[in-house]
Amino acid sequence: MSVTQQQVLEQLAGVTSPRGVALTNANVLSPITVSDGKVFFSINVDAAEARAWESVRAQAESAVRAIPGVTAAMIALTAERKPGTASPPPHRHAGGGVAPASTHRPPQGAPSPMSRQAEIPGIAAIIAVASGKGGVGKSTTALNLALGLRDLGLRVGLLDADIYGPSVPRLTGIREKPALNDDKKMIPITRFGLSIMSIGFLVEEDTAMIWRGPMVMSALTQMLRDVAWGTLDVLVVDMPPGTGDAQLTLAQNVPLKGAIIISTPQDLSLIDARRGLAMFRKVNVPVLGIVENMSYFQCPHCGTRSDIFGHGGARHEAERLGVPFLGEIPLHMAIRTTSDSGNPVVDSEPDGPHAAIYRAIGAKVRDQLRGVIAAA
Repeated sequence: MSVTQQQVLEQLAGVTSPRGVALTNANVLSPITVSDGKVFFSINVDAAEARAWESVRAQAESAVRAIPGVTAAMIALTAERKPGTASPPPHRHAGGGVAPASTHRPPQGAPSPMSRQAEIPGIAAIIAVASGKGGVGKSTTALNLALGLRDLGLRVGLLDADIYGPSVPRLTGIREKPALNDDKKMIPITRFGLSIMSIGFLVEEDTAMIWRGPMVMSALTQMLRDVAWGTLDVLVVDMPPGTGDAQLTLAQNVPLKGAIIISTPQDLSLIDARRGLAMFRKVNVPVLGIVENMSYFQCPHCGTRSDIFGHGGARHEAERLGVPFLGEIPLHMAIRTTSDSGNPVVDSEPDGPHAAIYRAIGAKVRDQLRGVIAAA
């Protein structure tokens, strides 16, 4: 049964605000997105009233989930401070994450946002694969790194947290939608021996993800905690590029065991990679190392090597910043074609030179996580 926006609005009309007004008449709802049984919207209120509205958000979510045909609902409570008012304390929104009500620093003595971190049961280590800018091959690297860790005997999951531009559905060739278990948690798709989840599994490929910051945080929190991940040694999280809401939400929600920075060799990319590394250090996330992607091009016909984007910049940057250099990945047709076809190179060409590179990077990451995994 196809769910419509009108059905959602009719259901929300039965939910009342703290002042007794129907939610649909309270002038607080964002545009409602409905896609294949998945419903997304936010409730936008003044920060001073945020706590009173949390129960309304929960009622709205329950009401939407009760609509026949709805398989998932992501509803964020967005609280903004009006000009001239004091900054309220942080409040919780959908999925248990914390949305800062303003950009001001918390008052002295207030609890740190990092104090709200909580482990995800069954997952020994969560690591982020990040980049300071887009277009550096981060998602391709994250997937092949996950496969490299799999080949080393680890139980591995992959979370595509790139809310605005999820690439994992295309890179893995997954077109199916995740099912729900008896606890109403999404069951990750199993492919290539990995447990995989992506926001791209819930929306059509050409859907424009025009979401405000708190809604991004809510969606990411649900992708972390409302998924039946099972028992994993490592969950690899493919982050959006940059240093924004998604990165902060992940660091605040779960105790990350490390971050990997992906960069190309040229100076422009390295400047952004430096920002990403500084951001993770600022929130006390260990940097496992830097990977230089598109490090060089070797002609498949004549064997001539060309340093199209320069070479060695990421290695020098790692040495300068005192973090491990994890390896060089070439710019090669095989990596591109296997990624486009949904058959990643580590799985489709396991005995090839590129798979060996990703496994070598995976081994360096595994060695840094060995104590965490063994303890879990």
